[in-house]
Amino acid sequence: MLYHFTRIIIKLGTELLCRIDAPNLDAIPQKGPLIVITNHTGQLEVPVFFGQLATRPVTAWAKMEAWDNAFLRWLFNLWRLIPVRRGEADTSALRQAMKALEDGYIFGIAPEGTRNKTGRLKRAHPGAVMLAVHSGAPILPVAHWGGENFLRNLARLKRTDFHIRVGKPFKLELDGVKMTREVRQQIADEMMLRIAELLPPEYRGEYEKVTPPEKPFTRVVE
Repeated sequence: MLYHFTRIIIKLGTELLCRIDAPNLDAIPQKGPLIVITNHTGQLEVPVFFGQLATRPVTAWAKMEAWDNAFLRWLFNLWRLIPVRRGEADTSALRQAMKALEDGYIFGIAPEGTRNKTGRLKRAHPGAVMLAVHSGAPILPVAHWGGENFLRNLARLKRTDFHIRVGKPFKLELDGVKMTREVRQQIADEMMLRIAELLPPEYRGEYEKVTPPEKPFTRVVE
């Protein structure tokens, strides 16, 4: 009950502070394992998505250092987030993420690996693809913009326009390819291109002029 009460409070709070524009949020599947990939501008998208997507349970990785803060430790445990050790292959975090997918959770990943702060996309990190490779779960790109203006708008007592767009689900087609760092980077870049095509051109950053590879590793599924 505390989980659902917190979700309602966060949903109401973010809708009070933001004008949320999400015309196709109902395109998100309501059952089955699902990895949602998104861009990462700051802290606002986390509570917005938690409030808007929680018709299904949602979880994600969060840096282990956050658990040193008593409030964040309580909140992240309530949200069932998974601590991850950054900069190394954290097999425990990977196993927990796969278990969450098996249990019907939406698992959120930001391939950029860190906040871009300005809203313009940074280059994806190759480590972001490992859960998709090991789980075989469908991947859904969800892009957002406007949240980078939140703190500035808040200081001016102004609501923030927060836009969300949902793309088409896709899966990886690896066909026995050797999983080198270069292959992981190509997959990560393809994932980011799926996000970039949902964003206005001025937000595409590193992917503004990148074209899809001739032999992609991703395929849209219906």
